Amino acid sequence: AQDRIVSLCLCLFPQDQVDRAYFAVFDGHGGVDAASYAAVHLHVNVARHPEVTRDPAAALRAAFKQTDEMFLRKARREVRLHSGTTGVCAFLVGRTIHVAWLGDSQVLLVQQGRALVLMEPHKPERQGPWPSVEQTGPWLSHPAGDAFQKPYVCSEADVASHELSGAEDYLLLACDGFFDSVPPEEVAGLVRGLLLQNPGGAPRIAEELVAAARERGSRDNITVLVVFLRDPQEGAGGEKGKGSPCPPGPLSDPSWAAWVP
Repeated sequence: AQDRIVSLCLCLFPQDQVDRAYFAVFDGHGGVDAASYAAVHLHVNVARHPEVTRDPAAALRAAFKQTDEMFLRKARREVRLHSGTTGVCAFLVGRTIHVAWLGDSQVLLVQQGRALVLMEPHKPERQGPWPSVEQTGPWLSHPAGDAFQKPYVCSEADVASHELSGAEDYLLLACDGFFDSVPPEEVAGLVRGLLLQNPGGAPRIAEELVAAARERGSRDNITVLVVFLRDPQEGAGGEKGKGSPCPPGPLSDPSWAAWVP
């Protein structure tokens, strides 16, 4: 598999009174090196950015570019490194979620059973301007790496921020191998149905979603990361009660976060 995932709570980030958590999915192509490199270095570059506490979105954008530049230097030294990767990150800071992405991997935020659109993936059919990319190049997404495709491949990530109300059910991050078979508007209903079928099945929900995408015909790599922001059964039952966006501790508990590369 050429995909990589990262799930971190407070590790590396400033030790203040603000809760932070970082989640990411990287979909490699042409090899696993770029995806593995981004999985190891991107969150470190975010944590070390001088604006990470004041402007997390700017720190995410800068970290994408810095990580790309670091990998390109490595690729020029090591001739065998020809790969690239797309990436999507979700950075929860207090009651705000910041997302950054390059390429067609996506993140969904589901609130009271409804999927909220936080981003527009970089796809060939995308309307409007592409951010700082030469469209004459061979890649239609925005992967990091791809040393031999520069300057045609863009390393400028798009970023977006969203305030959390406490009524959010979960985050879902996945690569295009999942979303090509399961459209974003169908995700919430599919997850709710799986949880109702198996009330104790939250730890396996990502695995079940991968299987659902396979059953629908996906033959691409599939990576899914699900992060529950409140009790999964509360969301499955359609209850309207508000929970805490980041309850103490559960983000590291397998009943709240699950992923299958």
